[in-house]
Amino acid sequence: MASQTFSDLILFWFKMHGRKNLPWQIKVTPYKVWVSEIMLQQTQVVTVIPYFEKFVKRFPSVQLLADASLDEVLHYWTGLGYYARARNLHKTAKIIMAKYQGRFPRSFDEIISLPGIGRSTTGAILSLSYNEHFPILDGNVKRVLTRYHGIKGWPGERKTEKKLWELAELYTPTKSIKQYTQAVMDLGATVCIRRNPDCHACPLALTCFAKTKNKQHFFPEKKPKTKLPKRDTVFAIMENDCGNILLEQRPSHGIWGGLWCFPEFSSDLKIEKAIKRKYGFNVEGQRKYKAINHSFTHFHLTIKPIHIKLQRDKNKVYDSEATAWINPKKYPKLGLPAPVLSMLTDLNNSKRAI
Repeated sequence: MASQTFSDLILFWFKMHGRKNLPWQIKVTPYKVWVSEIMLQQTQVVTVIPYFEKFVKRFPSVQLLADASLDEVLHYWTGLGYYARARNLHKTAKIIMAKYQGRFPRSFDEIISLPGIGRSTTGAILSLSYNEHFPILDGNVKRVLTRYHGIKGWPGERKTEKKLWELAELYTPTKSIKQYTQAVMDLGATVCIRRNPDCHACPLALTCFAKTKNKQHFFPEKKPKTKLPKRDTVFAIMENDCGNILLEQRPSHGIWGGLWCFPEFSSDLKIEKAIKRKYGFNVEGQRKYKAINHSFTHFHLTIKPIHIKLQRDKNKVYDSEATAWINPKKYPKLGLPAPVLSMLTDLNNSKRAI
């Protein structure tokens, strides 16, 4: 199919069926496009919408985002996952304020040099904000192209991705670029979906390789399986006599970088002695809770929570810049990993005493 026909069919479909009232499509700005594109990385639209609305309400501009503390930015990201995205947003906002006087840069090279922004996100910002001729290649577009052309190989492989970029460039029209960019993403997100694609509603169905061969579920090919390693850790939910819980801020790098978690131990054996040695607290009682399984990109984590009731000691106050005593009934504006937030909620709802 000629590239013009391909894009014309998608544009006509978008005019009739495309999404045009998503929060970031209303009064479009480079800032809103950027935030939405970062949030949408590996996250579905239905999940992103409430996070996006709360985020831009609190941080409606690059300046307000840059001026905020990282803790607060992570707080508004809590539950969305892949927290490096939030850290990069904050870092990029500061760069834009310092280097570009608060105005989002206009050139491809300037945008792609910013933290957390790759080629596809750069293309989305330029095409959706300025109607400039740059292709995109997010997960939805990859799915449309691999099925339409019957492209073999996992899209994450360099050879396969190179071919997909060539096609993305070929099909991006010279007119109505903004509409096409949104249209091809919408087609992948609402019609050419991962499971049970709605081929009868697809404008490309008559010439789609996967559809004509009845091989929709063969494309795109899955990432070669590798057995992920397993790790165990212990979360000590340490509660003082006032009912407050101790949290510690994790290092800025690694998993949950910069987020606030319960004190972590490698084992629950002799945990009372470990707490005494590290914090100086005496333990009054403890209760073990059911283990929680949490998966990351590179490993599976089993969390063993232990609720620790500390003895009252008026002369002992443990405090540092990397720790905070919080009331579980009043969540502070801190970034919390989903398992920690879940455990705090359960603790708050539980009436059982240790």
